[in-house]
Amino acid sequence: MTTAAQYFRAVCGRMASAFGSQAEGEAAARIVFEDVAGYDRKYLFMNGEREITDFMQAKIDAVVKRVEGGEPVQYAVGTARFMGLDFAVTPAVLVPRPETAWLVDAITDRYGQQRDLSVLDAGTGSGCIAIALARALPFCRVTAVDISEAALEVARSNAEALGADVDFRRADILTARPEREGEYDIVVSNPPYICESERAEMESRVADHEPALALFVPDSDPLEFYRAIARFAAVALKPGGRVYFEINSRFPEEMRALLEAEGYSDIEIIRDYKGLYRYAVAFKS
Repeated sequence: MTTAAQYFRAVCGRMASAFGSQAEGEAAARIVFEDVAGYDRKYLFMNGEREITDFMQAKIDAVVKRVEGGEPVQYAVGTARFMGLDFAVTPAVLVPRPETAWLVDAITDRYGQQRDLSVLDAGTGSGCIAIALARALPFCRVTAVDISEAALEVARSNAEALGADVDFRRADILTARPEREGEYDIVVSNPPYICESERAEMESRVADHEPALALFVPDSDPLEFYRAIARFAAVALKPGGRVYFEINSRFPEEMRALLEAEGYSDIEIIRDYKGLYRYAVAFKS
């Protein structure tokens, strides 16, 4: 007889070998056990000595083999947690990161008591930012765009599953033009920002499996998406509106200069919880 606790320990060992870290291996094993089998920490603590069926072992093993083969664990289980919500993820979208949650927190902290806000999420991917904001801001109108129809299918499915009202549209944010002036209170974006020259430094789980379209920019113009979105937002934002960006920590001063050149004021370049410059916030007069 194999107990749930015994099998969990075995999976932790396999995951530790796959990730090269005991802590990462255990974290990945917990995700697999909870998402595939419904066995969370409490279950394993209270019921760890119960036998785990061959069927459930086979389900977990199939996912573990995918992770051992290099896939991100979130793709292997099909979901990722963001802001306390479970989002479906596929290789068509980036896996939501904890760093990105700051954008949602910053917006809800500032605007959480305001009603009828209009928000644009540029480059929505899984829809995690747009959906989290739609759920958190009272009576807001959220529009989200992406160039990838496959990503939009994932995002629409997530919005339906999570009960969020978001208007998803296909658009290329590098060439899009505002339909109306002064339409939005907030434009938020976590666009592609990793230089091609940085690819070799990245974990293969990210570089080889997550969509390159959502990750990489040319070394010759690493801020191309920010420039395009800032120019779009300069027209599309209401007076007093703000842009919120997740940025490449290598280019904080370049981001400040870009936003100044596009006419924004009260520019803040903010560090993340690791101490890296990760966010830019700017005001449209």
